[in-house]
Amino acid sequence: QVQLVESGGGLVQAGESLRLSCAASRRILSINTMAWYRQAPGKQRELVAGITSGGSTNYPDSVKGRFTISRDNAKNTVVLQMNSLKPEDTAVYYCNAAIVRPPTHVDNYWGQGTQVTVSS
Repeated sequence: QVQLVESGGGLVQAGESLRLSCAASRRILSINTMAWYRQAPGKQRELVAGITSGGSTNYPDSVKGRFTISRDNAKNTVVLQMNSLKPEDTAVYYCNAAIVRPPTHVDNYWGQGTQVTVSS
């Protein structure tokens, strides 16, 4: 089991930055992948950024170069730094922890979500 608590959302203007944090209830080194997803009204939840226990990261083209995910293993925290925000980044942002149970099962855990609103 993993409990995830997000913080750092809010209302900003286009072009500004926000920093989201996700605190995990267990050592994140034991978690295969930590990620941020977002869901806008009427849209499906989508991956925003992911980071493996080895430190590899991945981003969709829509945020590449603007968003950066990082992990602080000592604090069991994952951070999403969002720069040059756009109105289309407006969504509820969710922290995700994925733990692989060999050979094929994956346990997914979610935080409660934090609202990010970008005004034009």
